[in-house]
Amino acid sequence: MAEGLGNSWYVYIVECVDGSLYTGIAKDLERRLAQHNGELAGGSRYTSGRRPVALIWSDLATDRSAASRREAAIKKLSRVDKLRLVAQA
Repeated sequence: MAEGLGNSWYVYIVECVDGSLYTGIAKDLERRLAQHNGELAGGSRYTSGRRPVALIWSDLATDRSAASRREAAIKKLSRVDKLRLVAQA
């Protein structure tokens, strides 16, 4: 898992309790995970019914634009390819 820098954004994959994968971006990864798990307000609609979620992969991006591009590319991958990405980390 990557460690953050001041202006960096994270791209991340969480595994939901039902085994599904969710990909997203965040500036504060710990806060975002707390949101996904219902500990703070603001989690995604997708993960709200699939709690708890567990972080299985994250990487840093230099800015929001780069993070969004990487997120979009990961979302196009098959489940098998996403799991390969996780395994390579």
